[in-house]
Amino acid sequence: MTIRVLLADDQALLRATFRILIDSCEDMTVVGEASDGAEALELTRAHHPDIVLMDIRMPGTDGLAATSAICADPELAATRVLILTTFETEDYVAQALRAGASGFLGKDVTADTLLAGLRTVASGEALLSPAATRTLITNFLMSPAPDAHLAPPERLSELTGREREVMGLAAEGRSNTEIAEILTLSPLTVRTHIHRAMMKLGARDRAQLVVIAYQTGLVQAAPPAP
Repeated sequence: MTIRVLLADDQALLRATFRILIDSCEDMTVVGEASDGAEALELTRAHHPDIVLMDIRMPGTDGLAATSAICADPELAATRVLILTTFETEDYVAQALRAGASGFLGKDVTADTLLAGLRTVASGEALLSPAATRTLITNFLMSPAPDAHLAPPERLSELTGREREVMGLAAEGRSNTEIAEILTLSPLTVRTHIHRAMMKLGARDRAQLVVIAYQTGLVQAAPPAP
């Protein structure tokens, strides 16, 4: 299956570079280019891409507002947003995840890392760079905004004990393979538990599942090292 990508960045040269890179892959194709958030939303509604590769800072409607609009639209539920920016700061990570982004990478990534990231997000997994993950756990999730809860704590009662266990390990940054080794399960079984937890909690993807795990108190973030 071909992964359909929409590019959203105000730099035409960068979009052209990304297009050449993505279109050189047999399993990917660029379906459109947007120079600002408003155009990104319009083209996403027109083309229904699998992934929007979204810059944060753009004139007019920025990438965060566009991401929020895309992720809030039921008709675009199958579209995922991968944030690509030079501004990998605490506030941007928090806002991007609250908006519903499935991934977050700095613009200094290599071509291979970017392509791998697109494939990861297209498969339904979350993608967070190491710096974004550290920010997520030590800042955003330790002091979430009062209105940022994606699910109240009592919603966890809908999960089985195993689903809560798997969800907790995923929130610690464990991969499916690592979780499988810890719980003596197959990676496929772990993936099934993850997906069932996502469905029960209304999470778009693994990134939102991690946010829910911390915000509902299922997992407690350790204080950052001094």
